[in-house]
Amino acid sequence: MHPEILDQPGYFSTHISESIVREPFPGVRVRPLWKDPGGAHAAVLEMDPGASWPRRDIHEPGPEEVYVVAGVFNDGARDYPAGTFLHAPAGSWHIPSTSSGCVLFLFYPAG
Repeated sequence: MHPEILDQPGYFSTHISESIVREPFPGVRVRPLWKDPGGAHAAVLEMDPGASWPRRDIHEPGPEEVYVVAGVFNDGARDYPAGTFLHAPAGSWHIPSTSSGCVLFLFYPAG
């Protein structure tokens, strides 16, 4: 055991059950996990079957990185099954939806 690992500045852990859930759209839940003072942040996004974003999701000020943890995610153009990683550069957009439901890990390196 190396308990000194936990004493390192900036080292952080949380469990999804500790996250405050917010529902920006019906059937879409965001669970923030971590936020850096510089703006970078990570979250889990859960979408119920048939849920969708009502408009373009524009990636500003920086890129969005998505890992499909479970289910099938659709970006408005194609389906991405669990295990897929997507990098959407700053200024790009998509229209998230899912027919079967999905869970995504989201990372925003630039805020």
